[in-house]
Amino acid sequence: MDGAAVPARPSGLSAYVAVSQALGLTLLLSTGAWLGRYRGGLGWHSALQINVHPLCMVLGMVFLQGDALLVYRVFRNEPKRSTKALHALLHGLALLIALVVIAVFESHRAKGIPNMYSLHSWCGMAAFVLYLLQWLLGCGFFLLPGASFSLRGRYKPQHIFIGIALFALSITSCLLGITEMLLFNIRDSYSRFVPEGVLANTLGVLLVAFGLVVSYVLTRDEWKRPPLAEELALSMDFKTLTEGESPDGGSQ
Repeated sequence: MDGAAVPARPSGLSAYVAVSQALGLTLLLSTGAWLGRYRGGLGWHSALQINVHPLCMVLGMVFLQGDALLVYRVFRNEPKRSTKALHALLHGLALLIALVVIAVFESHRAKGIPNMYSLHSWCGMAAFVLYLLQWLLGCGFFLLPGASFSLRGRYKPQHIFIGIALFALSITSCLLGITEMLLFNIRDSYSRFVPEGVLANTLGVLLVAFGLVVSYVLTRDEWKRPPLAEELALSMDFKTLTEGESPDGGSQ
C-alpha cells in the first residue's frame, strides 16, 4: 500500500552494525600491516605468494561472509528478492576471493612443504568446500525457481544454522592459520612478546570480536527482518501454486 508506514529500524541495531563494519575494516588494515611490515608484502610469482592467502581469507571468508549474513538485518525495507540477490552475491564474491587458497598449494610446492597435514588446513578446506555447497544449495532453494514452499520451509532452519556454523569455522581456521604462520616464522622469539607476535595476536582478537558482534546481531529475534505486506501475499500465492492449497483454506 502506497501510504503504508515504513517500519522503523529497531533501537541499537544501527550501532551494532556500525561496530561490526569498523571491526571488519580494522581487521583488513591490521592484516595488511602485518603482512606488509613483517612478512615482506604481497606477490604472486615470488616467495611472497603465500602472503596473499591470509589477506584474502580475512577479506572473503570473514569480512564479506559476515556482511552477507547481516544483509537481512540491514536491508529491512527493501524487496525480499533484491535482498536475497545481494546476500547470494556477497557470498559468491567471498568464494571467489577465497579461491586464492591455490596460492598456498603453489607456495608449498615451490618450497617442498607437504600440503593438508595441519589442523589449520583441514579446517580451512572443510570451511571452503562446505561454504561452496551451502551457497549452491541456497541458490537452488531460495533464489532460483523450482523448490516448493514446504521444502523451502523445512530447509530454511538448516540453512541458517549451517551459515552461522560456517562463519564460526572460518574464523577458527583463520586463528589457527595465524598461529601456524607465527610458529613457522618467529618460533624462537614469539614467547618474548615481539611486535610481530603482538600485532598478529591482536588480529586474532579482532577476528573473535567481529565474529561475536555479527553473531549477536544475527541471534537477536527482535532484529529479524519483518516480512513486508506484499511479500506475505506473494508467499501465500507461491504456497498455493506449489502445494495446491487455497489461500483461505484452514491448513494452518
